[in-house]
Amino acid sequence: MTRTILIIGATGGAGRAVADAALARGHDVRALQRRPEAAELDRRIEIRRGDAMNAADVAEAARGADFIFHGANPPGYRHWDRLVEPMAMNAAMAAKAAGARLLLPGNVYNFGPDQFPLIHEDAPQNPISAKGAVRKAMEQAVKASGARVTILHAGDYFGVQAPASWFSNVMAKPGRTPRRIYWPGDRASGHAFAYLPDYAEAFMRLIEQEDRMEDVEDLNFAGHYLDPGIRLAEIAAHAAGLESRKIKAFPWWAVRLAAPFVPLCRELLEMRYLWFTDVRLDNTRLEALIGPEPRTAIDAAVEETMGRMGCLPHGGTWSAAEPSLFSG
Repeated sequence: MTRTILIIGATGGAGRAVADAALARGHDVRALQRRPEAAELDRRIEIRRGDAMNAADVAEAARGADFIFHGANPPGYRHWDRLVEPMAMNAAMAAKAAGARLLLPGNVYNFGPDQFPLIHEDAPQNPISAKGAVRKAMEQAVKASGARVTILHAGDYFGVQAPASWFSNVMAKPGRTPRRIYWPGDRASGHAFAYLPDYAEAFMRLIEQEDRMEDVEDLNFAGHYLDPGIRLAEIAAHAAGLESRKIKAFPWWAVRLAAPFVPLCRELLEMRYLWFTDVRLDNTRLEALIGPEPRTAIDAAVEETMGRMGCLPHGGTWSAAEPSLFSG
């Protein structure tokens, strides 16, 4: 059945991936954009001018929509405490008014070490960071809004459409073949990764199960759990033709030095703990709804990502028209 999906944040990583997956299924896709003339989106997408911070704009764009995917985030972590919840609530109230379901991408910031190493879908949220507290408050607000809401938590995003991710900001740089691969964690801890095309496909399958979902669904996307997590760096190094000795530790000391002057560095330090402990997500409820979770082979996912980023010696291209989110 063809559905109408409004995407808020369609030029972001998760938003663009969801748009691609929806178009491939024949759904009608709208995008809310502050500057439509600057949005490099698929021509099949209907663009509505508006601002995610303006409730009237969001409500107008949502008229007639069956689903609203809210993938917008303040860039560079700026003004998180002031913007994240109002933006999400605008989407939630628009969904309620339109009779649509709100689809909300999530991460693991909400959860503290008391829920590690395996985060269950009904796990208490006891964040230990300011960002985690903001995420928790935002999710609580949208779940209490009266709208139908599906939240899908995941580990670290990566993919061609996520140039603001750890993968494409730390491990490899777009547009050039790496001479080394940086790994931000220790060499023993397991880590969960979410390949964006798989993540978007999970949302598409959830859309098909609307009649089976509860009004509020809090779900987990397991993605690729690698134990140890540094296996991702080893796969990336192999794809780039590098020896394993070319995998280097990320210089957290430099982040600490810059933190007093650079807000982003302070935010990165706050989330450092996630790279030095096992973090895995249990997806029991998700798979009860959609069946086996979509999961591209990890080697293929990494090679596709690096190739299209222009990071492989045998070619590949990177387009600045594929910007994305550092999921917040």
